[in-house]
Amino acid sequence: MEARRGTPRAFTAIVNPAAGGSAPARTLIPLARLLRAAGADVAVEYSRGLEHAAALARAAAGAGRVVLGVGGDGMVGRVGGALAGTDAVLGVVPAGRGNDFARQLGVPSDPERLAPLLLDGAPRAVDAIEANGTAVLGSVYAGVDAVANRNANRARVLRGSAAYYAGALRAIATWRPADYRVTVDGAEHLRQGYTVVAANSGYYGSGKHIAPGARVDDGLLDVVLIRRAPRTLFFAVMRELEDGAHVRRPEVEVLRGREVRIELAGPSAASGRRLPYGADGELPGVLPVTARVLPGALRMLAPAPVTAL
Repeated sequence: MEARRGTPRAFTAIVNPAAGGSAPARTLIPLARLLRAAGADVAVEYSRGLEHAAALARAAAGAGRVVLGVGGDGMVGRVGGALAGTDAVLGVVPAGRGNDFARQLGVPSDPERLAPLLLDGAPRAVDAIEANGTAVLGSVYAGVDAVANRNANRARVLRGSAAYYAGALRAIATWRPADYRVTVDGAEHLRQGYTVVAANSGYYGSGKHIAPGARVDDGLLDVVLIRRAPRTLFFAVMRELEDGAHVRRPEVEVLRGREVRIELAGPSAASGRRLPYGADGELPGVLPVTARVLPGALRMLAPAPVTAL
Protein backbone atom coordinates (compact mmCIF):
# COMPACT_ATOMS: atom_id res chain seq x y z
CA MET A 1 0.00 0.00 0.00
CA GLU A 2 1.41 3.34 -1.01
CA ALA A 3 1.80 6.22 1.44
CA ARG A 4 -0.74 9.02 1.20
CA ARG A 5 0.47 11.99 -0.81
CA GLY A 6 -0.99 15.36 -1.72
CA THR A 7 -4.72 16.05 -1.63
CA PRO A 8 -6.84 13.32 -0.03
CA ARG A 9 -9.15 11.43 -2.33
CA ALA A 10 -12.70 12.56 -3.01
CA PHE A 11 -15.28 9.77 -2.78
CA THR A 12 -18.83 9.35 -3.95
CA ALA A 13 -20.54 6.50 -2.12
CA ILE A 14 -23.42 5.00 -4.11
CA VAL A 15 -25.75 3.19 -1.76
CA ASN A 16 -28.33 0.53 -2.41
CA PRO A 17 -30.73 1.23 0.47
CA ALA A 18 -32.41 -2.17 -0.02
CA ALA A 19 -29.24 -4.28 0.35
CA GLY A 20 -28.89 -6.30 3.53
CA GLY A 21 -31.50 -4.38 5.54
CA SER A 22 -29.69 -1.75 7.62
CA ALA A 23 -26.21 -3.05 6.74
CA PRO A 24 -25.34 -0.18 4.32
CA ALA A 25 -25.97 2.47 6.96
CA ARG A 26 -24.22 0.49 9.71
CA THR A 27 -21.14 0.16 7.53
CA LEU A 28 -21.08 3.50 5.71
CA ILE A 29 -21.66 5.85 8.65
CA PRO A 30 -18.53 4.88 10.62
CA LEU A 31 -16.53 4.48 7.40
CA ALA A 32 -17.45 7.99 6.19
CA ARG A 33 -16.53 9.37 9.59
CA LEU A 34 -13.06 7.82 9.33
CA LEU A 35 -12.54 9.02 5.75
CA ARG A 36 -13.58 12.58 6.59
CA ALA A 37 -11.39 12.61 9.69
CA ALA A 38 -8.46 11.88 7.37
CA GLY A 39 -9.37 14.91 5.22
CA ALA A 40 -11.26 13.11 2.44
CA ASP A 41 -14.33 14.55 0.77
CA VAL A 42 -17.21 12.05 0.99
CA ALA A 43 -20.51 12.50 -0.85
CA VAL A 44 -23.36 9.99 -0.56
CA GLU A 45 -25.85 9.19 -3.31
CA TYR A 46 -28.82 6.86 -2.84
CA SER A 47 -29.79 4.88 -5.91
CA ARG A 48 -33.37 4.28 -7.01
CA GLY A 49 -32.31 1.09 -8.75
CA LEU A 50 -29.37 -0.50 -10.53
CA GLU A 51 -29.64 1.58 -13.71
CA HIS A 52 -29.74 4.75 -11.62
CA ALA A 53 -26.70 3.49 -9.69
CA ALA A 54 -24.80 3.05 -12.97
CA ALA A 55 -25.65 6.60 -14.04
CA LEU A 56 -24.55 7.99 -10.66
CA ALA A 57 -21.27 6.07 -10.96
CA ARG A 58 -20.51 7.45 -14.40
CA ALA A 59 -21.27 10.99 -13.27
CA ALA A 60 -19.06 10.72 -10.19
CA ALA A 61 -16.20 9.19 -12.16
CA GLY A 62 -16.54 11.93 -14.78
CA ALA A 63 -15.98 14.47 -12.00
CA GLY A 64 -12.74 12.72 -11.04
CA ARG A 65 -14.07 11.14 -7.86
CA VAL A 66 -13.43 7.64 -6.54
CA VAL A 67 -16.67 5.68 -6.74
CA LEU A 68 -17.67 3.50 -3.79
CA GLY A 69 -20.20 0.75 -4.40
CA VAL A 70 -22.04 0.28 -1.10
CA GLY A 71 -24.16 -2.85 -0.97
CA GLY A 72 -24.01 -6.41 -2.25
CA ASP A 73 -22.84 -8.04 -5.44
CA GLY A 74 -25.70 -6.68 -7.54
CA MET A 75 -24.82 -3.09 -6.66
CA VAL A 76 -21.06 -3.59 -6.97
CA GLY A 77 -21.47 -5.46 -10.25
CA ARG A 78 -23.65 -2.78 -11.82
CA VAL A 79 -21.48 0.12 -10.62
CA GLY A 80 -18.29 -1.68 -11.61
CA GLY A 81 -19.74 -2.69 -14.94
CA ALA A 82 -20.62 0.94 -15.67
CA LEU A 83 -16.99 1.93 -15.09
CA ALA A 84 -15.32 -1.00 -16.90
CA GLY A 85 -13.00 0.12 -19.66
CA THR A 86 -12.51 3.61 -18.21
CA ASP A 87 -9.82 5.20 -16.04
CA ALA A 88 -12.22 5.48 -13.10
CA VAL A 89 -11.29 4.08 -9.70
CA LEU A 90 -13.75 1.87 -7.81
CA GLY A 91 -13.86 0.94 -4.17
CA VAL A 92 -16.12 -1.71 -2.62
CA VAL A 93 -17.94 -1.28 0.68
CA PRO A 94 -19.30 -4.78 1.45
CA ALA A 95 -22.80 -4.28 2.86
CA GLY A 96 -25.07 -6.78 1.14
CA ARG A 97 -26.19 -10.37 1.51
CA GLY A 98 -23.45 -12.07 -0.49
CA ASN A 99 -20.43 -9.74 -0.85
CA ASP A 100 -18.77 -12.42 -2.96
CA PHE A 101 -16.66 -10.17 -5.19
CA ALA A 102 -15.32 -8.35 -2.12
CA ARG A 103 -14.53 -11.76 -0.61
CA GLN A 104 -12.56 -12.78 -3.70
CA LEU A 105 -10.58 -9.51 -3.61
CA GLY A 106 -9.93 -9.72 0.13
CA VAL A 107 -11.68 -6.39 0.78
CA PRO A 108 -12.50 -6.09 4.52
CA SER A 109 -15.95 -5.10 5.73
CA ASP A 110 -14.72 -3.63 9.02
CA PRO A 111 -14.57 0.19 8.61
CA GLU A 112 -11.36 0.43 10.67
CA ARG A 113 -9.58 -1.85 8.20
CA LEU A 114 -11.36 -0.64 5.07
CA ALA A 115 -10.68 3.08 5.52
CA PRO A 116 -6.86 2.86 5.14
CA LEU A 117 -7.28 0.79 1.98
CA LEU A 118 -9.59 3.38 0.43
CA LEU A 119 -7.46 6.34 1.53
CA ASP A 120 -4.02 5.00 0.63
CA GLY A 121 -4.38 1.94 -1.57
CA ALA A 122 -2.99 1.84 -5.07
CA PRO A 123 -5.59 0.96 -7.74
CA ARG A 124 -5.31 -2.62 -8.94
CA ALA A 125 -6.32 -3.75 -12.43
CA VAL A 126 -8.93 -6.53 -12.39
CA ASP A 127 -10.87 -8.30 -15.11
CA ALA A 128 -14.57 -7.91 -15.83
CA ILE A 129 -17.02 -9.93 -17.92
CA GLU A 130 -19.18 -8.82 -20.82
CA ALA A 131 -22.40 -10.85 -20.66
CA ASN A 132 -24.72 -10.38 -23.64
CA GLY A 133 -23.29 -6.90 -24.07
CA THR A 134 -23.46 -5.83 -20.40
CA ALA A 135 -20.34 -5.61 -18.23
CA VAL A 136 -20.49 -7.50 -14.91
CA LEU A 137 -17.82 -8.54 -12.44
CA GLY A 138 -18.05 -11.86 -10.63
CA SER A 139 -19.64 -14.67 -12.64
CA VAL A 140 -22.31 -15.64 -15.12
CA TYR A 141 -24.24 -18.83 -14.39
CA ALA A 142 -27.17 -20.80 -15.71
CA GLY A 143 -29.09 -23.71 -14.26
CA VAL A 144 -30.22 -24.73 -10.83
CA ASP A 145 -28.10 -21.98 -9.23
CA ALA A 146 -29.86 -19.25 -11.21
CA VAL A 147 -33.21 -20.69 -10.09
CA ALA A 148 -31.88 -20.76 -6.51
CA ASN A 149 -30.79 -17.14 -6.96
CA ARG A 150 -34.31 -16.21 -8.04
CA ASN A 151 -35.74 -17.97 -4.98
CA ALA A 152 -33.26 -16.21 -2.66
CA ASN A 153 -34.05 -12.80 -4.14
CA ARG A 154 -37.72 -13.39 -3.39
CA ALA A 155 -37.03 -14.37 0.24
CA ARG A 156 -38.69 -12.09 2.76
CA VAL A 157 -37.48 -13.58 6.06
CA LEU A 158 -34.13 -15.30 5.49
CA ARG A 159 -30.97 -13.34 4.69
CA GLY A 160 -27.46 -14.04 3.45
CA SER A 161 -26.31 -17.65 3.10
CA ALA A 162 -29.51 -18.94 4.74
CA ALA A 163 -31.61 -17.41 1.95
CA TYR A 164 -29.36 -18.88 -0.73
CA TYR A 165 -29.35 -22.33 0.90
CA ALA A 166 -33.14 -22.38 1.26
CA GLY A 167 -33.48 -21.16 -2.32
CA ALA A 168 -31.17 -23.92 -3.51
CA LEU A 169 -33.17 -26.61 -1.69
CA ARG A 170 -36.35 -25.45 -3.40
CA ALA A 171 -34.64 -25.32 -6.79
CA ILE A 172 -33.13 -28.81 -6.51
CA ALA A 173 -36.40 -30.36 -5.35
CA THR A 174 -38.06 -29.46 -8.65
CA TRP A 175 -35.04 -29.57 -10.97
CA ARG A 176 -35.02 -31.51 -14.24
CA PRO A 177 -31.56 -32.05 -15.76
CA ALA A 178 -30.93 -29.63 -18.60
CA ASP A 179 -29.16 -30.29 -21.90
CA TYR A 180 -26.43 -27.68 -22.38
CA ARG A 181 -24.22 -26.67 -25.26
CA VAL A 182 -21.20 -24.91 -23.77
CA THR A 183 -18.80 -23.38 -26.28
CA VAL A 184 -15.44 -22.33 -24.84
CA ASP A 185 -13.17 -20.41 -27.22
CA GLY A 186 -14.83 -22.15 -30.15
CA ALA A 187 -14.72 -25.69 -28.71
CA GLU A 188 -18.20 -27.20 -28.24
CA HIS A 189 -19.09 -29.30 -25.19
CA LEU A 190 -22.48 -31.02 -24.92
CA ARG A 191 -23.39 -31.81 -21.32
CA GLN A 192 -26.49 -32.73 -19.33
CA GLY A 193 -26.80 -31.73 -15.72
CA TYR A 194 -27.38 -29.07 -13.14
CA THR A 195 -25.46 -25.92 -13.88
CA VAL A 196 -22.78 -24.09 -15.83
CA VAL A 197 -20.79 -21.23 -14.29
CA ALA A 198 -18.42 -18.88 -16.13
CA ALA A 199 -16.42 -17.44 -13.24
CA ASN A 200 -14.14 -14.44 -13.00
CA SER A 201 -14.40 -14.51 -9.20
CA GLY A 202 -14.20 -17.83 -7.38
CA TYR A 203 -17.17 -17.11 -5.08
CA TYR A 204 -20.90 -16.82 -5.60
CA GLY A 205 -24.11 -17.54 -3.71
CA SER A 206 -22.99 -15.93 -0.45
CA GLY A 207 -19.61 -17.54 0.08
CA LYS A 208 -19.82 -20.69 -2.05
CA HIS A 209 -16.36 -21.37 -3.51
CA ILE A 210 -17.66 -22.56 -6.86
CA ALA A 211 -14.43 -21.93 -8.83
CA PRO A 212 -11.49 -22.19 -6.41
CA GLY A 213 -8.95 -21.75 -9.22
CA ALA A 214 -10.44 -18.54 -10.57
CA ARG A 215 -8.46 -15.30 -10.45
CA VAL A 216 -9.66 -11.80 -11.24
CA ASP A 217 -6.46 -10.80 -13.02
CA ASP A 218 -5.53 -13.74 -15.29
CA GLY A 219 -7.56 -12.80 -18.37
CA LEU A 220 -9.51 -16.08 -18.23
CA LEU A 221 -12.87 -17.40 -17.11
CA ASP A 222 -13.08 -20.66 -15.16
CA VAL A 223 -16.01 -22.65 -16.53
CA VAL A 224 -17.46 -25.05 -13.96
CA LEU A 225 -19.94 -27.68 -15.16
CA ILE A 226 -21.84 -29.82 -12.66
CA ARG A 227 -23.06 -32.77 -14.70
CA ARG A 228 -26.03 -35.06 -14.12
CA ALA A 229 -25.88 -36.95 -10.82
CA PRO A 230 -28.28 -38.34 -8.20
CA ARG A 231 -29.90 -35.66 -6.06
CA THR A 232 -28.23 -37.08 -2.96
CA LEU A 233 -24.82 -36.56 -4.54
CA PHE A 234 -25.73 -33.04 -5.55
CA PHE A 235 -26.52 -32.22 -1.93
CA ALA A 236 -23.03 -33.48 -1.06
CA VAL A 237 -21.62 -31.20 -3.75
CA MET A 238 -23.48 -28.27 -2.20
CA ARG A 239 -21.77 -28.91 1.13
CA GLU A 240 -18.38 -29.15 -0.58
CA LEU A 241 -18.89 -25.74 -2.20
CA GLU A 242 -17.87 -24.19 1.12
CA ASP A 243 -14.21 -25.08 0.58
CA GLY A 244 -14.06 -25.92 -3.13
CA ALA A 245 -13.64 -29.68 -2.59
CA HIS A 246 -16.39 -30.38 -5.15
CA VAL A 247 -14.00 -29.87 -8.08
CA ARG A 248 -12.36 -33.23 -7.24
CA ARG A 249 -15.57 -35.12 -8.03
CA PRO A 250 -15.84 -36.80 -11.46
CA GLU A 251 -19.26 -35.18 -11.98
CA VAL A 252 -17.65 -31.73 -11.86
CA GLU A 253 -15.70 -30.49 -14.86
CA VAL A 254 -13.59 -27.31 -15.05
CA LEU A 255 -12.62 -25.65 -18.33
CA ARG A 256 -10.92 -22.31 -18.98
CA GLY A 257 -11.24 -19.79 -21.74
CA ARG A 258 -11.76 -16.19 -22.78
CA GLU A 259 -15.22 -16.52 -24.30
CA VAL A 260 -18.00 -18.84 -23.19
CA ARG A 261 -21.43 -19.34 -24.74
CA ILE A 262 -24.05 -21.20 -22.71
CA GLU A 263 -27.23 -22.36 -24.41
CA LEU A 264 -29.79 -25.11 -24.23
CA ALA A 265 -29.47 -27.98 -26.70
CA GLY A 266 -31.10 -31.31 -27.54
CA PRO A 267 -34.44 -32.12 -25.93
CA SER A 268 -34.27 -29.06 -23.65
CA ALA A 269 -34.06 -26.74 -26.64
CA ALA A 270 -36.57 -28.70 -28.70
CA SER A 271 -39.16 -28.57 -25.90
CA GLY A 272 -38.92 -24.78 -25.69
CA ARG A 273 -37.59 -24.88 -22.14
CA ARG A 274 -36.47 -21.50 -20.80
CA LEU A 275 -33.79 -21.16 -18.15
CA PRO A 276 -32.69 -17.91 -16.49
CA TYR A 277 -29.07 -16.93 -16.28
CA GLY A 278 -27.62 -15.01 -13.39
CA ALA A 279 -24.82 -12.45 -13.08
CA ASP A 280 -23.56 -10.89 -9.85
CA GLY A 281 -26.62 -11.97 -7.91
CA GLU A 282 -29.07 -10.56 -10.46
CA LEU A 283 -31.10 -12.28 -13.21
CA PRO A 284 -30.67 -10.28 -16.44
CA GLY A 285 -32.45 -12.71 -18.78
CA VAL A 286 -32.75 -16.25 -20.12
CA LEU A 287 -30.38 -18.44 -22.12
CA PRO A 288 -28.50 -18.18 -24.38
CA VAL A 289 -25.77 -16.02 -22.90
CA THR A 290 -22.28 -15.25 -24.16
CA ALA A 291 -19.70 -14.26 -21.54
CA ARG A 292 -16.42 -12.71 -22.65
CA VAL A 293 -13.60 -11.71 -20.33
CA LEU A 294 -12.48 -8.06 -20.34
CA PRO A 295 -8.85 -8.25 -19.15
CA GLY A 296 -7.78 -5.53 -16.73
CA ALA A 297 -10.92 -3.53 -17.51
CA LEU A 298 -11.41 -2.03 -14.05
CA ARG A 299 -9.19 -0.15 -11.59
CA MET A 300 -10.10 -1.14 -8.05
CA LEU A 301 -8.92 -0.28 -4.55
CA ALA A 302 -8.23 -3.79 -3.31
CA PRO A 303 -5.40 -5.61 -1.53
CA ALA A 304 -2.57 -6.75 -3.76
CA PRO A 305 -2.84 -10.42 -4.75
CA VAL A 306 -0.87 -12.88 -2.66
CA THR A 307 2.02 -14.34 -4.64
CA ALA A 308 2.85 -17.97 -3.96
CA LEU A 309 6.43 -18.64 -2.94
